[in-house]
Amino acid sequence: MAKGDYLGEFEQLVMLAVLRLQDSAYGMEVRREIEARAGRDASIGAVYATLDRLETKGLVRSRELAPETDKGRPRRLYRITADGGRALERAQTAIASMWQGLKVRG
Repeated sequence: MAKGDYLGEFEQLVMLAVLRLQDSAYGMEVRREIEARAGRDASIGAVYATLDRLETKGLVRSRELAPETDKGRPRRLYRITADGGRALERAQTAIASMWQGLKVRG
């Protein structure tokens, strides 16, 4: 695999949040999910930059939805692609394999 084929930790967190949120996977909700579940502060700019990068790689897809009100802004909904699902599974398998037989000693 080429270097760009591997998912970074934050990319994995963003993709897992998108998977978990399903039909509510908007940028701000992704950010909140990461903060709530991973306990990690995530700037909205970092979330959107990561979503854009993942979309360029073909791992997520987005579509724009009309605003809920006349004065509202359009929202972008994200979904994991089949390639994205496979990438997440490869990352999970690699981490599990690396942990196999290890114990952290303090």
